[in-house]
Amino acid sequence: MKTISTNTLQHHPFGNQISNILVASLQAVEPGQAIQRFVKREKDHLHIAKQIYQLDSLDHITVLGLGKATQSMSHALLDILPPHTTRGLLIPKQTFPSPVAGFEVCAGGHPVPDQNSFIAGNKAREIASNLNEKDLLICLISGGGSALMTSPFPEVGLENLQTLTQALLSCGARIDEINTLRRHLDRVKGGRIAESAVPARVAGLILSDVVGNPLEAIASGPTAPDPSTKTDALNILEKYGLTKKFKETIVRFLEQAAETPKPDDSIFSRVQNVLIGSNQLAAQAGLEQAQALSFHTKFLGDAWQGEARDVAKKLCLHLKENLPRPFCLIAGGETTVTVRGNGRGGRNQELALAAAIELKELDNVMLITLATDGEDGSTDAAGAIVTGETFQHAIHSGLAPTQFLDNNDSYSFFETLGDLIKTGPTGTNVNDLTFMFGF
Repeated sequence: MKTISTNTLQHHPFGNQISNILVASLQAVEPGQAIQRFVKREKDHLHIAKQIYQLDSLDHITVLGLGKATQSMSHALLDILPPHTTRGLLIPKQTFPSPVAGFEVCAGGHPVPDQNSFIAGNKAREIASNLNEKDLLICLISGGGSALMTSPFPEVGLENLQTLTQALLSCGARIDEINTLRRHLDRVKGGRIAESAVPARVAGLILSDVVGNPLEAIASGPTAPDPSTKTDALNILEKYGLTKKFKETIVRFLEQAAETPKPDDSIFSRVQNVLIGSNQLAAQAGLEQAQALSFHTKFLGDAWQGEARDVAKKLCLHLKENLPRPFCLIAGGETTVTVRGNGRGGRNQELALAAAIELKELDNVMLITLATDGEDGSTDAAGAIVTGETFQHAIHSGLAPTQFLDNNDSYSFFETLGDLIKTGPTGTNVNDLTFMFGF
């Protein structure tokens, strides 16, 4: 990716510099480069972070890749591994040609798991269950994996899991809450891939798309111990008023089910989990690029969560401070949207639209929201850009910003103004970034 452009950036005196900052953030978490930083091979020794694996002691290396970054991660890994010992299953969002013989690509559904996700999940479970003590299972885990790979317990079933996922997404549940439920309802989540792989050794290479990087929440933690309990899962259903709706299915199952593997379980003595990329890493790269371009910089943290329109108000307060200019502030996290209208959009676009209302008539400021995977909600946009002039530009174009916000129709709003950010799928996924500039 060489540049990012919108109508506003094309005509802004700092447009090229801002584009360079955005691109630097995305390039820093390019999955292939992340793999290469943490995985090396020297003759018969495979180095994964600080762990060394003797290749001549292994029967096979099996690779299980799942998530939006699967293609880039798998290509980089397979350039390092000895090909004659390697086989595996790759579960991306979009189908791509199998990288080598012995690999199967099985794309799943997202953000709601579909029948292909179910097929992929059952295949992953079968592969893990057929390993022996001389096998190494390398799991490439990235955002989106929770939906792309699923194998719900028979008492739950795919249809109930789909209905639950849709309900949680619509009512504004946080991704960590959704994944807590998924871990307790699924046979390939909450450490259960690691459990199925016993007695093999397991190495998880993890690209985080979750605020705070808890390993159990990233793709619902197929190789990580689960600190949450069934009671936690039931409380989330209660919080969002879903207990009655799922009383005879999911609630009944949770009340009777066994707990997920916990941190003190012996199965994790043969498991290595390595975090290879995160939202903070992307933000820091953007700040370094901004510093090189003579911006004053500040990192506002990577734990921003909550309703997108509420978070927008809090973030915009920083643009109203008396800061030395030019400045670049970067915040990371993942907001949610409670859907009340019937428009199109995503959490980043909604945040930007709410910010446009907050910043109206504020001079020489800019706010940009960006989903690092390039896909915000179910749209082809990653986010949007606003300035203090966006509100008035909209009014002059016959658009009423508050009406579009009420209808959750941020995509149509920014499409008309030419200020949607469209990167296409980036091949990575480390949550969302908000860039704020003052000139």
